[in-house]
This record gives sequence, C-alpha cells and structure tokens, in this order.
Amino acid sequence: MSDPDFTPDAPQSDTLNDFTPEPSEVRRVVVLISGSGSNLQALIDAQSHDELGGEIVAVVSNVADAHGLVRARDAGIDAVALPHREYDSREAYDGALIKVIDRHQPDLIVLAGFMRILTPRFVQRYLGRMLNIHPSLLPAYQGLNTHAKALADGIAEHGCSVHFVTEELDSGPVVIQAVVDIVDGETEASLQQKVHSREHLIYPIAVKWFLEGRLQLEGDGATLDGTRLPPQGLRLSHADAAEELDEELDEE
Repeated sequence: MSDPDFTPDAPQSDTLNDFTPEPSEVRRVVVLISGSGSNLQALIDAQSHDELGGEIVAVVSNVADAHGLVRARDAGIDAVALPHREYDSREAYDGALIKVIDRHQPDLIVLAGFMRILTPRFVQRYLGRMLNIHPSLLPAYQGLNTHAKALADGIAEHGCSVHFVTEELDSGPVVIQAVVDIVDGETEASLQQKVHSREHLIYPIAVKWFLEGRLQLEGDGATLDGTRLPPQGLRLSHADAAEELDEELDEE
C-alpha cells in the first residue's frame, strides 16, 4: 500500500563536503502473540521490504506451540515461549513478561493476537509505545466474537482498528481503521477473511508511523505528524481497502 506520507523529501546537502550524517539507530520492536501469527507475518513481510521503519527483535508467546513462533524462527527472529499457565497469577506472569521484553530494549510493543488481559502495571510501563489491532471498527464490538456480533446485529459495515493500548480493554485512542462492507449471504468465515486481509494491510502502516516518530499518544488522543487524529483515526473505506488488496468490488 502507498503510505500516506505527508513528509516532503529532505533537501539536498549544500555543505562544502556534502556531509551526510550517520543514520539513526534502528528502532526495535517486540511482538506479542498467542496463535498463528498472521499479523506477525504481515509485519515480517513489511520488514523484509524495508517498509516497517524498524526491526522486529523478538517475538514472545504465552502459548508454547503457537505457530507464530515458527514464523519468527523462520525469519531469524528471537522466538520466546513464556507459557502463562506456569505462573500462579496474572501479576506474576506480567512481571516475568516485562523482564523478557526489557531484555530486548524495544521502542515499540506490538500486540498481534496476544490473548491476554494486561495488568495496569504492564500497561503503564509501556504506555504510549504499545499498539494493538482489533477486529472491529472501535468503539463498536470491544472484546471477543466481533464478527458474529456484527452479523447478528445486521449492520452494513464492519472492519478493524489499530489503537494504542490503555488500561481499559480495546479503548485506547484509534490510529487507523479499514472498513469491510457486509454483503448479502455473508458468513462469519467470509467476514473474518476479509477483515484479516485489512488487518495485514493497516498494521504495518501504523507501526511504521510510530517507528518513524510520526505517531504519538498525547493525553487521551493520538497524533500523526503533530495533528490530532479524529476518534476513528484515519479510516480506509471499503473501496479504498479493496483496491489496495485487489479485491473484487462487486460482491453482490
């Protein structure tokens, strides 16, 4: 996808020796997963094409046999299994997770299907540098089973949202959303597939914005290039997302 990048090209150096400063240190990302890691793969693919703005230095899973750990190893990324069932409390687990994460000194924590409710201690430690992706157009359908809920309600539009993580579940400021039109005969499986495609489209974009210093959490809102984003963040319409994904627009 073409990044909606509003930053003009840097001017050419006019110094005597055409001095070029040393490149800044590569920004570091730790990804947390619980399952197959399809969003992780989208991030790995973006990194392989120099479209992530940084480097995934570790992938951590609370499920020891999560397929996402295989994806990480295949990409040469440090893969860490930290099973939550080995800890007697949520607080104890999050304390251990903090130690693992901090060992890698990340600039950003990315939740990619990490099926854990985080403790306030954990959230506050990484507040402003932790992103999540959720399969709905937030604030609609927080929590689980979003596709089934959308179909049951008979709504016309569904989608996904990237947001900053705060203490309240699925309630942090939204950065970017992508819309899916719900068509006649839609099933939970077909809707899930279309939403997944949009997740893989927008998550690398949001991560890149953050790693480039363009995206920030400021108070109770998110800003991009210093401009406060609206409550729904930047929103890709169904048609725009479908065009990026080479989907057929006529689905009737």
